[in-house]
Order: sequence, then structure tokens, then C-alpha cells
Amino acid sequence: MPVGTQGAVKALTPRHLEESGAGIILGNTYHLMLRPGDELIARRGGLHKFIGWNKPILTDSGGYQVFSLAERRKIDENGVDFRSHLDGSTHRLTPESAVDIQLNLGSDIAMVLDECPASASTREIIDSSLQLTARWARRCRERFLERKKIPGPLTTATQKQFGIVQGGIYADLRAKSAELTVSIGFDGYAIGGLSVGEPNETMYQVVETTTPLLPADQPRYLMGVGTPIDLVECVARGVDMFDCVLPTRNARNGQLFTSQGPVNIKNAQYAEDDGPVDPACACYTCKNFSRAYLRHLYVAGEMTGGTLNTLHNLTFYLDSMRRIREAISFGRFEDFRQTFHQTFTRRALIS
Repeated sequence: MPVGTQGAVKALTPRHLEESGAGIILGNTYHLMLRPGDELIARRGGLHKFIGWNKPILTDSGGYQVFSLAERRKIDENGVDFRSHLDGSTHRLTPESAVDIQLNLGSDIAMVLDECPASASTREIIDSSLQLTARWARRCRERFLERKKIPGPLTTATQKQFGIVQGGIYADLRAKSAELTVSIGFDGYAIGGLSVGEPNETMYQVVETTTPLLPADQPRYLMGVGTPIDLVECVARGVDMFDCVLPTRNARNGQLFTSQGPVNIKNAQYAEDDGPVDPACACYTCKNFSRAYLRHLYVAGEMTGGTLNTLHNLTFYLDSMRRIREAISFGRFEDFRQTFHQTFTRRALIS
């Protein structure tokens, strides 16, 4: 899922997104509730109409953004008080209001409010946090099912709600969180709290032990991950859905993902390179523009460079996922996985 934090995937229009192969995008509850406001969006007909996107949207609960404001928030059993990063105004987010806001937005998939402890937290803190997340998840589910019974312009029978499994890097705490969350009964399940600085192999191990604990006939979503290799490796471990800012953020920073690994287009070696970013890619950028031109746009600070780079990166990511789906369908995923490792390299990844 391309990340459209504030109702827009940076540098792209909905037409660009469709051209890249996007079938669903992600929006951010925290940012949209603050600006322009979820009630304003509801009056505009909901997020789909407001941003001109007629395909599915997943909205996160805003939990991660709130809990990243360490000096601006206060947590209690009922929710969290925080000060806006925009103007310092005070707000309160509860499990119930997180549900209500996402209903105002009219998203297709709504996430529960969870607590995201710092990656360096102690085992005791992580254990306490996941239990709070489970209690909040139950309140979110109760509110969601209650609100779905009330007719409203944006309250539809098609919106789904996903629970979130926490537990840090501890296998037993992940199992505990998964049991508590699955017992509530959601439409899909997310694995949160990873890709926050832990080694890749640790992340893979946590995913490998957690996905079997989640229903195999419902979506399993790994939040905030990751590099192209991470996608392949986590699909191998049972994950169905991903979101990540890497393809868009790195595009704006001049890094392009290709079938042979990442290319840092700002490097002087591309100043007179007339070849496409990736000869194996059929995106608009690769079919029409040279590495030399893309480097020029980056060095000159031209916005067009960010658009062309982002269009390529998202096309690469989404095409990789399409190829993964095809490989699974034809029973060739392991061959695809090995070939991907042989051709794609992690070299020079930037954030």
C-alpha cells in the first residue's frame, strides 16, 4: 500500500497511482483529524471523494504518530491526551474516537488504536503495553459493531476492522498478544511494532513465529515494512499486506529501486548516462527519461524529479508484489525468492 499520510501520496496524483498498479492506499488518522479535520472530510463526502481516489483506502488509527510524540502526550486507561505538532492545541484520542474518526473518513479498512512502546522498552513495559492494546482493541471492536448498526452517510456495511498484535521481539509476548487479539474477532490482523531498528533477522524471526498464530483465511498485515527483500522474505513467512514510506521517501531523496538493486541517481557517475533507470521496467519514467535527466532534475531541485522517481519506485514495488502473487499461483514462489536474492542487492540503501 503506497502511503498517503495526509490524503495524498507525495508527488503523485491518483492517475499516477493507478498507472503504477496501486489497488489500495493508506491514510493517516492522526494527520487527517488535525488537518483538515475528519468532520470536514465527512461533509465533503468522505476521503475517497475528497481526494479523488475510487479504490480501497486503509486508515491507521494514529496510534504510532501519537506515541512518537513522547513530550507531547499522556496515556491513561481510557486513551491518550496529546498536543498537536501543528499548533500545540490539545486533543484526546480514545479507542472509541479512533473508530468514529475512521468512520467519518469512510475508509475501507480501519485499524484499532494501539499503544506503540519504544523498541528499547523493557519486557515488563512491553507486556503491560500489549495488554492495554488488547483492552483498547476490544473497546474498538465493540464501538465499531455498535456504530455499524446506526445508519449514516459514511457508515457502510463494507468497512472492515483489523486488530494489531504487539509484543516486541519476545515470542511468548507476541503469542500472548495474538491470542488476546484473535479472541476478540476482527476482519484481519496486523503485526505492529517492527522495523523500528531491530536487525532484519530478528524481524524475520518475529514474523515467522507470529503469522501461524493468526487466522490463515484472513489478511495478515505487516505494518511499516520494508525493503524489497523484506517484502519477499515476509511473504515467505505468511504475510499478505504491507505499507512502507521507503519507495516514496527514498525516491525524493534520489534513490531508485531497480531489478539489480538500488541506484542513487544523484551520483556524478550518472551525469551522462543515457540509459533508463531500469531496462527491465516498463513504467513511464523508464520508457521516457534517462538517468542523466533524472540526475539533472534532482541536482536542480525540480519537483518533476520527485514525481518521476516516485512513479518508478512505486511501480517497482507494486510490480514486485504482482510477480510474487503470480509465483505463488503457479507454485514457483521459492524459485522466485531465490532469483530475487541473486539479482537484487541491499547495497547503499538510504532512509
